[in-house]
Amino acid sequence: MSMDINTVHKVARLAALDIDDAGAEKIAPQLSNILGFIEQLSEVNTEGVEPLANVVDIELALRKDEITDGDCREKVLANAPEETQGFFVVPKVVEQES
Repeated sequence: MSMDINTVHKVARLAALDIDDAGAEKIAPQLSNILGFIEQLSEVNTEGVEPLANVVDIELALRKDEITDGDCREKVLANAPEETQGFFVVPKVVEQES
């Protein structure tokens, strides 16, 4: 499939990218090549091939699922520039309209 300049501009607009005509002319053949590779992949016979999550047949070790709070409040708050009553103090960022 070949991408023309108008299609490149349309794709760029949909992707919220600002591309000028010179950039679109440069990108058009690259996108055409990508679409060509995708077309080649669609021609591959994958019938009977099971989905694969990992190329190595390994089983991951699982840990016991326990709920914990981390028990490191003092360590975390030690990094805070200011804290009060065990919480971070942050500047107010939302203002009410008058």
